[in-house]
Amino acid sequence: MDVKLLAVVAALTVLTYAPPSKAKPLGMVERCSCRSTVNNLPRVHIRELKFIHTPNCPFQVIAKLKTNKEVCVNPDTPWLQRYLKNAIKKMKQYKPGN
Repeated sequence: MDVKLLAVVAALTVLTYAPPSKAKPLGMVERCSCRSTVNNLPRVHIRELKFIHTPNCPFQVIAKLKTNKEVCVNPDTPWLQRYLKNAIKKMKQYKPGN
C-alpha cells in the first residue's frame, strides 16, 4: 500500500472517531454586555437590576428601566455601592430556619 494513501486513511480514521471539540469559534466567545456605563441614573426609573460576572469582563450591572430599556450602570456609583452593602448586610443577618 502506498504510504500517502495509508496516511490519508489514518487521518480520516482519527477525524471520524475523535470526540467533537467543545470550544466555540472566536466570534462566538462571550463578550462583555456593558461597553459603556451611565453614572447619573435616578433609582426611581429602575424596575430591576441584573448583576453579571463573567471571567473576561469586569463586574457589570444592567438596569432595566420602567420603559423596558436596558442600560449599564457604573458599579462605582455611590447609590449602587450603598445598595450592594445593604444587600450583603441583610444576607449576613438572614439565618435559615428563623
